[in-house]
Amino acid sequence: MNILAPLSIVIASILVMEWVAWASHKYIMHGFGWAWHRDHHEPHDKALEKNDLFGLVGAAISISMFALGSPMVLGADAWWPATWIGLGVLGYGIIYTLVHDGLVHQRYFKYVPRGGYAKRLVQAHKLHHATVGKEGGVSFGFVFAGDPAKLKAELKRQREAGIAVVRESLGA
Repeated sequence: MNILAPLSIVIASILVMEWVAWASHKYIMHGFGWAWHRDHHEPHDKALEKNDLFGLVGAAISISMFALGSPMVLGADAWWPATWIGLGVLGYGIIYTLVHDGLVHQRYFKYVPRGGYAKRLVQAHKLHHATVGKEGGVSFGFVFAGDPAKLKAELKRQREAGIAVVRESLGA
């Protein structure tokens, strides 16, 4: 098999997962899944959060795709692209863990970026955490970050419109 097709599927899956993560974060985590996500937005000193359960959901999706693509599991009914989709979902999970949990929230290592895209990611996610509660908010993606100045202006608009309660410490 040509390596181009599987590689393209893995890369496409990683890119699609950022959209899935954005939509899940905005409409599930800040919607009916808030009970799991709430502790992520509140100060605590625990090593694990209920929010980490969403990572298990992602792992289950990846494992399911590996199973759908496995001739050892499904025999002749295996769907070969599923293995590569599963690898893309796994790859996104690793990127998410390193970027969101590691870099942004410093759960695994301490590094404060002084510039570039890493700084922009941290700033955008801090602006995401600027709201109190699940209503309103900005920057629901995890890897692609918007311009912090535009995000701050959007938070100000949401506060003035009564859509979101914004912490004053961020000056939005």
